[in-house]
Amino acid sequence: MRKRLMTLALVAGCATGGARSEPGYAPNTGRHEEGLASWYGAAFHGRTTASGIPFDRHAMVAAHPTLPFGTRVRVVRLSTGSSVVVRIVDRGPAAGPRSRGVVIDLSEGAAEQLGFIREGRTRVRLEVLDWDRPDVSP
Repeated sequence: MRKRLMTLALVAGCATGGARSEPGYAPNTGRHEEGLASWYGAAFHGRTTASGIPFDRHAMVAAHPTLPFGTRVRVVRLSTGSSVVVRIVDRGPAAGPRSRGVVIDLSEGAAEQLGFIREGRTRVRLEVLDWDRPDVSP
């Protein structure tokens, strides 16, 4: 029985290893990721984010499924080369058919700076800049 419980605990630990937001996890600076960016805004403005701060749709903030809160990320729109630096303050994108291929969910302000509000989504490259900031304020 004890051996069975140990095996179950090991399997469970491996199954949850993808979400790397635990204290002490530090992504590599310079790490790149490509995919789609989407944005969220008015419907979430003022609501509490997963990091515990209120969401400000005008701030340079974003949601990412695994990067630690407070991580600063450069987001480059591949079609134009324009970029913005955002801080990860939330988890996302939300699951569902519209999130297929989406690697980051940007605030409305960040999406506006990148110029894809009307399109709703755009291809981007993410570059991790730093993560060792205990404060997640934008």
